Amino acid sequence: MRRARWTGWLLIGICAWACSAPAPAQAQDPQQEPTQKPDDPQQAKKPPAKKNADNAMQSAPDQPIWDPLRAEKDLEVGQYYMRKGDVDAAIDRFQDATTAKPGYAIPFRYLGEAQEKKGLKKQAIKSYQRYLDLVPRADDADKIRKKIEKLQKEVEKNKKAV
Repeated sequence: MRRARWTGWLLIGICAWACSAPAPAQAQDPQQEPTQKPDDPQQAKKPPAKKNADNAMQSAPDQPIWDPLRAEKDLEVGQYYMRKGDVDAAIDRFQDATTAKPGYAIPFRYLGEAQEKKGLKKQAIKSYQRYLDLVPRADDADKIRKKIEKLQKEVEKNKKAV
């Protein structure tokens, strides 16, 4: 009997305490903008929102330039675009990868392949050459050198034709 009374008083005390506690704060809706006065000086200083550009580096200038994780992701996405046949998007992503990690050779090879596929022979030569500069003893170095020679001959042939 004592135990039942003690438990009853304990439950009443807990309920009274819970009812007297302040209500928890509600989360602010991120889509709902707070109301600000139009003459607020900080409101006037804010620059207008930037438009999204095709290039990830241009649309997010606040991102760090050297970012090896982003370079890996850009490389992965660029390879996906190549498999899907979107060479322009692949070139953009490979260029982003070379900007995010300039000493990383693999994006230069893929960039050269994409540029060659698109017909940008001079740019492809530069990309392949940068790949070889970074990794002169790569497993595919001979193959890349042959591609460079082939592209240089095609560029010279086009110069003579014009």
